[in-house]
Amino acid sequence: MSKGERPKIVLCDLDGVIWLAHHPIPGSVEAIARLRSAGIRVVFVTNNSFSLLSEHEGALAVIGIEATGDVISSAMSAAVPLRAGQRALVCGGKGIVEALTKKGVDVVVAYEQPGTQQHFDAVVVGLHKQFSYGVLNDAQRAVRNGAVLIGSNEDSTYPTPDGPTPGGGAVLAAIAIASDTAPLVTGKPHQVMADLVRDVCGDVQTSEMFMVGDRPSTDGLFARTLGCRFGLVLTGVSDSQRSHSHDLGVDDIVGADLSAVVDQILDMQ
Repeated sequence: MSKGERPKIVLCDLDGVIWLAHHPIPGSVEAIARLRSAGIRVVFVTNNSFSLLSEHEGALAVIGIEATGDVISSAMSAAVPLRAGQRALVCGGKGIVEALTKKGVDVVVAYEQPGTQQHFDAVVVGLHKQFSYGVLNDAQRAVRNGAVLIGSNEDSTYPTPDGPTPGGGAVLAAIAIASDTAPLVTGKPHQVMADLVRDVCGDVQTSEMFMVGDRPSTDGLFARTLGCRFGLVLTGVSDSQRSHSHDLGVDDIVGADLSAVVDQILDMQ
């Protein structure tokens, strides 16, 4: 896709783009409707690994966006490196538990079984509010005993209406430092998530896609991983175009919100 061509698929982040803590950002619902009316498919690609897939889809339906089969989460990507029959210690939310269970992985949730001495093939990490020193200790012990450390994402913060809160990357960083191990990160902007997008989007070439997000270091780099263009919105963790201008490519666009980015996409021929 050249600079002036409309994409066939828009890949859209959720947090900071569609909503903040499930409160819709003004104009976002209408922007998705306008893309679909123009014949452009929208696929939602989120690093939120906490929620169940049905919860992502249900929350979108509540605000008027039908998304069944069109949500890809970092919980799904975290399951990719594992195989049925392996055992994983989960330091994350129910979204990760769902994805691993669907894959046939034997799951132990760290904060539900503190002090567990089982052998683990992997420690899988995401955002969760039950993180504690005990969970940190159990996770680092499992990694030091041979478990692979997998992070669903490395986002340091999570956008909310009251400002950023610690993200899954903050939890992952603590475990990585305590275990002296570099994690395998599967969500945006990494290749595992890019491969999931290709699978979901079928025959559409990645050059015919367009990524929209609020974080150049994640969403922008993910566009680079895929080989597509990027649109930055200023409604999430990024609130200034000037502070992120060095992260943008010559073909990338910036808008105050999703509606403004969609205006520019629909102006393409």
